[in-house]
Amino acid sequence: MNRLIFILPIIAFAGLAAFLGFGLTKDPKALPSQLIDRPLPEFALPGIADDAGTSPELAGFASASFKGEPRLLNIWASWCAACPQEHPVLERIAAEGFPVYGIAWKDKPADSRRWLGRYGNPYAGVAADEQGRTAIDLGVTGVPETFIVDKKGRVRFKQIGPISPEVWEGQIKPLMQQLRAEA
Repeated sequence: MNRLIFILPIIAFAGLAAFLGFGLTKDPKALPSQLIDRPLPEFALPGIADDAGTSPELAGFASASFKGEPRLLNIWASWCAACPQEHPVLERIAAEGFPVYGIAWKDKPADSRRWLGRYGNPYAGVAADEQGRTAIDLGVTGVPETFIVDKKGRVRFKQIGPISPEVWEGQIKPLMQQLRAEA
């Protein structure tokens, strides 16, 4: 009995050390998405257009439109501190001929329009998720986040945080080119 009192703490410490040691082998920045290789969740979102019916790309879109060609789905907000940092890369992506769609997350449409007026609009379509319900279905944890959706409407990649030029050239662009080449 006396030996057991001394051995149990040692066994408990060894188990805890093994558990924590295993956790150190994981990348803390990598948050796997449950949506990878699954269909984009169904949604239909209104746009951020004003009553005057500004440009058609501000009219909103639905998940059904994410079929036929690979696309990027970028979750952003006018209040997002990192979104201006990412914006030039999104403009570059759009200029290179890759369609980028944006969902303004928990943002007022007027604020989103002002933000796009200030920074420019790289989006082929912009939708408003004022309540954040679609973002919950997508598993969004913050902004910006970007999803790559293939020709069949399946999520193939998730980028958490801003897309840097290095991430675009090294990861996302090659994947987009590969997805375009698939039959």
